[in-house]
Amino acid sequence: MTQGMESKKIRFVVEAPQFKRQEKDLTQLLSEGLEHFNLKLTPANHQKLLDYIDLMIKWNRAYNLTSVREPSEIMVRHIFDSWAAGPHLHGDEIIDVGSGAGLPGIPLALAYPEKRFTLIDSNGKKARFLFHVQQILRIPNLNVVNERVEGYQKSNQLNEVSRYSKYTTIISRAFSSLREMLYNTEHLCHYDGQFLAMKGVYPLTELHEIPQEFKLLDVVKLQVPFLDGERHLVKISFE
Repeated sequence: MTQGMESKKIRFVVEAPQFKRQEKDLTQLLSEGLEHFNLKLTPANHQKLLDYIDLMIKWNRAYNLTSVREPSEIMVRHIFDSWAAGPHLHGDEIIDVGSGAGLPGIPLALAYPEKRFTLIDSNGKKARFLFHVQQILRIPNLNVVNERVEGYQKSNQLNEVSRYSKYTTIISRAFSSLREMLYNTEHLCHYDGQFLAMKGVYPLTELHEIPQEFKLLDVVKLQVPFLDGERHLVKISFE
């Protein structure tokens, strides 16, 4: 055996236990998050969530999906943060606008398999990642759309009956200002639907800019385990 081959073998023996230890820690962190949110994942969705984080890390090197690099940080700042909005979902037809890396749509779809989620993003690279995730993980209650949200199903607004078949929740996470979100997505919302905007600090200025044809229902302070910093959820409906 040559010296080069010997050194490669030694590196493998040293690194393998480290990877297993990291995977175990991530699984423990996931268990604590599920307990906090009182959620249960099926064994299949449990593995799909871990695979989703792995795919995000791999694609992030070329596609710059997120500034967060460490698996444990992704779990807290992206997965747990997404789940914090779960109890506030209205109805069963959800659209995640400006989904980016699939947040909050993919974590929510895995946690709430009885609801249907559409992920829409106009960015070609991010949409390709979302299509890849769907192809690999095969999440049955998930649909991916690569379009600008303001043009998606725009013709449906001409048909008042379509109001009964639209999305019951329009959710966004750092997509745009409240005013822009409402004007760009109102044609997609069910007549009795709700808009959910995930924000950091209390968005006082944005709240004052909500158009009069919409009604502010609530601003909920979200509790995300292991996350420093404020998180709020703004809930809006038609007036």
